[in-house]
Amino acid sequence: QVHLQESGPGLVKPSQTLSLSCAVSGGSITTSHLAWHWIRQPPGKGVEWMGVIAYDGSTYYSPRLKSRISISRDTSKNQFSLQLSAVNPEDTAVYFCACTDGLRTEPAKYDYRGQGTQVTVSS
Repeated sequence: QVHLQESGPGLVKPSQTLSLSCAVSGGSITTSHLAWHWIRQPPGKGVEWMGVIAYDGSTYYSPRLKSRISISRDTSKNQFSLQLSAVNPEDTAVYFCACTDGLRTEPAKYDYRGQGTQVTVSS
């Protein structure tokens, strides 16, 4: 059973960079058949796929966020991270890290997902 736990600040000022981490247990982020995603859900809206990092460190991003997003990993800590630059109030959302068996973009479902963390963008 893979367990994911998000962490990071709950409040970010406009124009700053949002940084979140996802600690993984019960599975390795270097396992070849697993892929690691960031997704978010703004208030009153559906889930938005943001990006994925594969077992080999390759990354794929949503075209809508590509200019602002970066996903990286720390294999020694078995965790991966999200950075979203130049945030604005529309980036306010619950942010989740998630895992799929198999690498794909915008998956319809996720095999494992963290409980999520609220991030509010406000001055």
